[in-house]
Amino acid sequence: MATGGRGDLVSGINKGIRKVEVALKWDPSPAGQPATDLDIVAATYVAGDPYGDPAYVVHFDSRSPDGTIYLNRDSKDGKGFGWDEVMTLELDRLDARYTRVVVGAVIQQRSAHRTFVGVLNPGLRIREGYTVLAEDDFGGVLGATAAKVGEFVRQESGTWDFHPGISGFDDDPATFTRSMGRA
Repeated sequence: MATGGRGDLVSGINKGIRKVEVALKWDPSPAGQPATDLDIVAATYVAGDPYGDPAYVVHFDSRSPDGTIYLNRDSKDGKGFGWDEVMTLELDRLDARYTRVVVGAVIQQRSAHRTFVGVLNPGLRIREGYTVLAEDDFGGVLGATAAKVGEFVRQESGTWDFHPGISGFDDDPATFTRSMGRA
C-alpha cells in the first residue's frame, strides 16, 4: 500500500521499547553520618501470573538467569560521578514467557531507618537510548523507604510498553521485592 503523506506508512510499525537504562543518583551523606545506599531492583512476572510472585528479582548481587537484566554500576554511598546506580534491561531479548517487568528503588536500612526525605538530592532517570522515558526526584514519596518507579508490559504483538509512575512503600528490601508488583 502506497501513501502520499510524510511518515504515514511508518506510523503503523511499532518496534516498542527494546533496551532500557534505569539510573539513580544521590549525594553522599554529610560527614559523620551513616552512608546512604539506594538500590535498583527489577522483578519479572510470567504470563500466567503477571501480578503474583515474581519469577525472579535482579538486584545488586544478582543478574537475570539469561543475562538480559543486569546492574552496570552499584554505589553503596552515592560518591560516584553522575549516576551512582545503573541497571540495563534488554527487553527485546527477554524470553516470551515473561510479560511484565517492574522496576523499583529501595533504601538499604542498615544503621538507621531512612526514608527518601533523608536522602540528599535523589534522582531517577529511565531512558531508551537518548530518549528519556521518565525522570523524578522522589518528591512524591518522601516518607517511603522504597518506591516502584515504573513497569514494562509486553503487548500481544510482542512489543514492550512503558508505564511510568512512582508509588511509595514502607517495606524492608526483602518484603518490597515481593510486594512491589502486586496489583
